[in-house]
Amino acid sequence: MSTLFKTLSTLPLWLLHGVGWSLGWLVFALSGVYRRRFLANARQAGMGWRQWRVAVGESGKLVAELPRLWLGRPVPVQWIGAQQVEAALALGRGVLFLTPHLGCFEITAQAYAQRYGQTQPMTVLFRPSRQAWLREVMNTARVRPGLDTAPTTLAGVKQMIKALKKGQSLGLLPDQVPPLGMGLWSPFFGRDAYTMTLSVRLAQQTGATVLMAWGERLPWGRGYRVHVQPLPAALPKESEQAVHVINAALEALIRDCPQQYLWGYARYKQPRQEV
Repeated sequence: MSTLFKTLSTLPLWLLHGVGWSLGWLVFALSGVYRRRFLANARQAGMGWRQWRVAVGESGKLVAELPRLWLGRPVPVQWIGAQQVEAALALGRGVLFLTPHLGCFEITAQAYAQRYGQTQPMTVLFRPSRQAWLREVMNTARVRPGLDTAPTTLAGVKQMIKALKKGQSLGLLPDQVPPLGMGLWSPFFGRDAYTMTLSVRLAQQTGATVLMAWGERLPWGRGYRVHVQPLPAALPKESEQAVHVINAALEALIRDCPQQYLWGYARYKQPRQEV
C-alpha cells in the first residue's frame, strides 16, 4: 500500500481530484450507513440538495488528494487573512488555529509551515493510525520543517502547552469527537454534540490568540486557498459557554461553504471510553 501511495503522489492534482470525485459518489451509492449519516447531518444543518450534493464528490477528493499532499510536490496555495496570522504571531503569546472538517484541513498546517514555520513552528494534534503502513506514511509526511506533531495523550497535551508558551502555533480540529471525559455536550446545528474542551483549556492556560482557519479546495486541481479569521467573540471563562462560542463559529464557517464540509463525519456519535 505504501508503494501505491508513492505512485499516486506523482499524479497531477486535477487527476486525483477527478478520481476522488468518482470515489465519493461510489461510496455514497454503495454504503447505506454512510449515506444515511451524510444526509442526516446535512439536513440537521438545514442544507438542501443543491448544497450537499457537491459535498459528496468533495468528500472523495479529500481522500484522493492525500498521497500528493503527504508525499508529492508542493501544490499552489493562496491566502486570505494572512495579516491575521502575522498580527497574532507578533504578539508572542502563541496562536491556536481551529480548523473544522471543512475543505482540505491537511493543507492549512502545511501552508503555515511553508510560510511561517522557519520563525514559529506549528504543532498539530494527531491520532496515530492503527495500520502500520499508514502510520509509517503519516509519520514521514507530517514531520517536515516547521511542522511538528503531538499525540492525543497527556504527554502530547504538555507538548502543546509548551509550544504555545514559546509563542509558537498549534493546530486542532475542534469538531473532532474526543474521548469520554474530555468534552462537553454542546449544540451543533441545533443538536447536542460531544465537543472537545481541549481548545478552550489551551487558550485559557496560555493566553494564545485563537484563529479560525480552513483550506478551500479550488476547482480543476488549481490548488487551495487558506482562509484565516479571528473568532467572532472572545472566549468566556466558563467552559460550557466557551465551547458554545467555538461551535457557533464553526457553524458560521460551514454555512459559508457547505459544499466542502465533511457531512459524512460521525459528529453526533457517542464518545469512546479511553483504555
